[in-house]
Amino acid sequence: MPPKPAHRVSTGERSNIHEPAGRLQGELGSRGIRLTRQRRVVLQVIESAPSHLDAGEILDRAQKIDRDITRVGHEETRKLLLRDDDPARPAPEETFQDRRTLEIGGERIELAWHGSNHSPDNIFIHLPDHAALMLVDIVNPGWAAVCQSNLADDVPGYIEAVGTALTYPWRHFIGGHWGRLGSRDDIVTHRQYMADIADSSRKALDTVDPTPYFVKHGEDTWAAVRDYLDATTAAAAAPVIEKYTGVLAAAEVFTAGTTFHVMQSIRLDLGYGSQVHP
Repeated sequence: MPPKPAHRVSTGERSNIHEPAGRLQGELGSRGIRLTRQRRVVLQVIESAPSHLDAGEILDRAQKIDRDITRVGHEETRKLLLRDDDPARPAPEETFQDRRTLEIGGERIELAWHGSNHSPDNIFIHLPDHAALMLVDIVNPGWAAVCQSNLADDVPGYIEAVGTALTYPWRHFIGGHWGRLGSRDDIVTHRQYMADIADSSRKALDTVDPTPYFVKHGEDTWAAVRDYLDATTAAAAAPVIEKYTGVLAAAEVFTAGTTFHVMQSIRLDLGYGSQVHP
């Protein structure tokens, strides 16, 4: 029997549901998640795209799927997007404050805001029927946090969000940006990694003496501050890098940056060990 033709879908792209599964399709299938034709089409669109789509391309693809879409988001998201006034990123028409449940095509989607974390508006997206949780830019399954705690706006909130994620019942974690799903073990490992960074930062703040740097630089106070903070960060990061190299990818690359970020939050947000006030 000849193969069935490719299906023309509303994305405007040709997507063949009979072509070999990509990474996400393969992993979802291996976990026993039922892949309907519509879900496979959406996954093909995702997997055919670059790892990072710009805002205009994301919107263009979404509108091709359904031009009558209603955007739903947190109220803070609407405020920020209205402020930015970017035509490629329209503000949501419908907003919520703490929780919102959507019923779309027989799918139940639970949205919740648990406070500021990566950004002031970052929300938890729970799909209970699929035992899945989506929380973007908090945990990178299998990888160390990149670029200073994934460029978190709120470090205490970023750290707390991991514990909140573990209160949900789920087996499949969608962290964004990466090509694989996460497990609960991944989240626990990340939580311990961040806890180790915080503990090591406090020890370094307690033990690294700033005096030599101020003696060395004399009246150049900011040079002394820079060298002191660099030395404290290096002392705090070293044992964490040693522990997690081979456990979390890129731990040796990004741990120092995340350690600096966490340490400054401990000093300035929590008021711990602030011998020097930059």
